[in-house]
Amino acid sequence: MTFTPTLPNGCFIIEPNVINDGRGFFMESFSQAKFEAGTGLTINFVQDNQSYSTKGVLRGLHYQTGSYAQAKLVRVLQGDVLDVAVDIRPESATYGAHVAVVLSAANNKQLFIPRGFAHGFLVLSDTATFFYKCDNLYNKESEGGIVYNDPSIGINWGMAQENLLISDKDIALPDLQNSKKVW
Repeated sequence: MTFTPTLPNGCFIIEPNVINDGRGFFMESFSQAKFEAGTGLTINFVQDNQSYSTKGVLRGLHYQTGSYAQAKLVRVLQGDVLDVAVDIRPESATYGAHVAVVLSAANNKQLFIPRGFAHGFLVLSDTATFFYKCDNLYNKESEGGIVYNDPSIGINWGMAQENLLISDKDIALPDLQNSKKVW
């Protein structure tokens, strides 16, 4: 496995070693020991989530606040997505910065997103199955979010506005300046 740190600080793109042969492939998608060695972080994942979406579905930007803040390890089991993480830690040198990476079943890349980041993704393929591990349990009262098109963040989603499928809840999210504080 290779671990590549990103800007904003704290995220890592993780690329597993994939062993291909005539039967298909094998890969280790997660190893606690390799994760800790590659990132220098200790993590204890306690919840796995999975979603299925069609092309143009944009989910996010979401986060959990306070004692329910979550770190996530995300990957795509089928299809392609543009995955985005935004640093919303007020004390961070990279506050407001984001990382965007294409995750797909073909490239097997994963993105580690630490606590204090908002997260969202856009489905690029006809369909996608998205999988993520969380280090904390979900709590509805601790939900937070930032509108996907906040100009202060400047995410280039790479798809025309009229082709996006966004929930009413996500469209109504505030901008970064007016969002619920992480801590």
